[in-house]
Amino acid sequence: MNILQELEWRGLVADCTDAATLGQRTQPVTLYCGFDPTADSLHVGHLVPLLALRRFQNCGHQPIAVAGGATGSIGDPSGKSAERQLLTKDQIKANVEAVRPQLAKLLDFDCQPN
Repeated sequence: MNILQELEWRGLVADCTDAATLGQRTQPVTLYCGFDPTADSLHVGHLVPLLALRRFQNCGHQPIAVAGGATGSIGDPSGKSAERQLLTKDQIKANVEAVRPQLAKLLDFDCQPN
């Protein structure tokens, strides 16, 4: 079973462009998921994408966990009635440093290539 078949079996694929061709791919892929560092801790909502990244990594693919950037300073208020407070670069840096070891509990940052 390849990674695409496993994700489909688990009900984690809602839509896919050209699944037949993607399923035949034999080379490792690089994929990423972004984590908004507006707090110094991950929450349960991060678990599904983190487990997906780990499944890809276990199958020999190269996941990238991205934390920081513009969303980290302004946030994503989607579905909310008020905007988030702007964070300073120092606050974002501190949050990223706090989140990194949490990400490392599920992703192997020391494997090559990474």
